[in-house]
Amino acid sequence: MFSGNTKLEMALDNHWAIFLTNNSDKKSLLKSLLEGKIIEEVVSKKVVIFSEIVLKDFIEQEDRFGKIDLNLNENRSIATLSGGEQKKALLNYCISQNPDYLVLDNPFDNLDIDSQAKLSIQLDEISTKIKIIQLVNRRDDLLQFIEKYIVVDDKNKIEIFENTNGFNRLKKESQNDIFLEKIPEPIQKHSTDEKQLVSFKDVTVKYAGKTIFADLTWQVNQSEYWQLLGPNGAGKTTLLSMIIGDNPKAFGQDITLFGFKKGSGESVWDLKKSIGYFTPSIINLFVRNTSLEHMIVSGIFDSIGLYKLPSERQMRLANEWLKLLNFQHLAKTPFYKLTAGQQRLAMIARAMVKHPPLLILDEPTAGLDDRNALIVSCLINKIANETDSAIIYVSHRKEPGLEPQFIYELVSTTEGSIGKMRN
Repeated sequence: MFSGNTKLEMALDNHWAIFLTNNSDKKSLLKSLLEGKIIEEVVSKKVVIFSEIVLKDFIEQEDRFGKIDLNLNENRSIATLSGGEQKKALLNYCISQNPDYLVLDNPFDNLDIDSQAKLSIQLDEISTKIKIIQLVNRRDDLLQFIEKYIVVDDKNKIEIFENTNGFNRLKKESQNDIFLEKIPEPIQKHSTDEKQLVSFKDVTVKYAGKTIFADLTWQVNQSEYWQLLGPNGAGKTTLLSMIIGDNPKAFGQDITLFGFKKGSGESVWDLKKSIGYFTPSIINLFVRNTSLEHMIVSGIFDSIGLYKLPSERQMRLANEWLKLLNFQHLAKTPFYKLTAGQQRLAMIARAMVKHPPLLILDEPTAGLDDRNALIVSCLINKIANETDSAIIYVSHRKEPGLEPQFIYELVSTTEGSIGKMRN
């Protein structure tokens, strides 16, 4: 439960931000908000919550009962909408309920820069009619019209501030202070004579007559550190799926992966041996009681879970990674019990344990607070500096401390996205 000043008198002309860490108990906080235990005025008012938690409930309801409650203009499944479209539909639904208070739970997560700007303008207009309580993990996401601030620390203690100085809690650490050990060496190094790992030449992809991207040309070489940018719907996920090997649209295109022409007989498993991959949705697959050390070992086998007894050497390697991450004390802890920040670091270690020629990181900082995002960025930089693995890092935002060598951007046009190099 929450300690500190837990009964706040809120003037009706104030909007509030509640700053959370990834260790904060968000579900308990939302429950306390609705019960008036954090902001007393709320208990007698109509409160509506805009949150991924609520959105997931709608999607599950739709899946179970075929029911759509978001007042969509089209008779489309919620699950088939893009992340931006889902948020827009949920926000319109929330407003249609005519609430006194609208609780916004990290509304900018997973939105590109243009979508964030449009949503910010819309929320600014809404704030003239409805009182806003913003739950936020990243300081850069703070809405400009917010007037008062609450900080919830890792132990769910509450503090109140009249200005933004009070929540400047990010510890100023240099990258050298976070990870003191060297990146562990793999048990067996990948042998590849190919300098060129990924090559796309004039690649065009269409779905149902709609062009996703056109004449795309891109090359990734050994040891290069790339950031892949682009707005929602520009084709980043499609592009990654053509590299990873599970998109049939890649066949018949001028695509070469690790020296092999796409469609020349390589299997998905051949590609997996050369690629380490992480996206936040993978975390949901680790629902069993897999220990942290066994989860990291599973990266050697490209398996979800561990289905064979690891060797002593493999276990030593896993524990070298735990030492690097300062997680030795968590070795036997079930993976699902780790904090969000700990899980991200462990999953990156899992993807890197075999030192693949190519490491693909899809939105690794999404949903993290400022400090955990910085730590993840530091680990990625360390991998780039100390290994031969090439990196493709996908993100909507430019993370402080992230140091890619090259940026490739998918730019949306009416004729489909085009690829551009950026400085």
